[in-house]
Amino acid sequence: METRTPTIYLSHGAPPLADDELWTSQLSAWSADLPRPTSILMVSAHWEQAPISVSSTTAGTPLLYDFYGFPQKYFEVTYDAPPAPELAQSVAGLLGDVGGGLHQDPNRGLDHGAYVPLVEMFPEADIPVVQLSMPTLEPEQLFAIGQRLAPLRDEGVLIVGSGFTTHNLRWFRPRDGADSPPPQASSEFDNWAAEAVDAGDVDSILDFMNKAPAAQEAHPRTEHWAPLYVTLGAAHAGGGIDGDSVIDGFWYGLSKRSWQFA
Repeated sequence: METRTPTIYLSHGAPPLADDELWTSQLSAWSADLPRPTSILMVSAHWEQAPISVSSTTAGTPLLYDFYGFPQKYFEVTYDAPPAPELAQSVAGLLGDVGGGLHQDPNRGLDHGAYVPLVEMFPEADIPVVQLSMPTLEPEQLFAIGQRLAPLRDEGVLIVGSGFTTHNLRWFRPRDGADSPPPQASSEFDNWAAEAVDAGDVDSILDFMNKAPAAQEAHPRTEHWAPLYVTLGAAHAGGGIDGDSVIDGFWYGLSKRSWQFA
């Protein structure tokens, strides 16, 4: 390919994302501007597993409805993307010596961190998809995994980190409405993240717990921020990062900021 496929980090929302007309239109417009991927490698906040593993590469594996308390309609969503065995094989070749080698969970379907945004971005479900687990939440290790995966970009693979730029569920108050003003801590972290990515300050992003304002409040647990590091690593092959904020704003107080990296 003449140019490398971008990498992206997106805030994936919960199942009710499908009811948010603004957000779904933003995701749809984003995908329309992307070069069409040959396949998609998803790294979701909702799959932590060591040794590092890939999801099923068998057609028809059911989605993983890894949530509760939502109306039945959200458990009836389908996304029958083609399996991606060739991509899984390529990933195995790149990560073969990481923590004992790449494993496969043959029963693992796409979780909501993967299929919820994909339904909006690639609704035809005609691009092969495989999901990769996070074997750790340590930023440097995930960054290194992303660096190893960078060659996939030359094959047209879209590497997607799927999380949430701020993720404190104590802020999630449906009675206040999706457009309610964000808590100060969410806004402060979002502003810092936007500036750090814009400046290409990878060192600060890797050390966000010490460098970012309100980091502990924005991420009481860091699994929703962690997929960013795989994306950053895959985009860092040239020695720096070139990131553009594609989506911003807040949803029930949580930052939905999302980036594309050249």
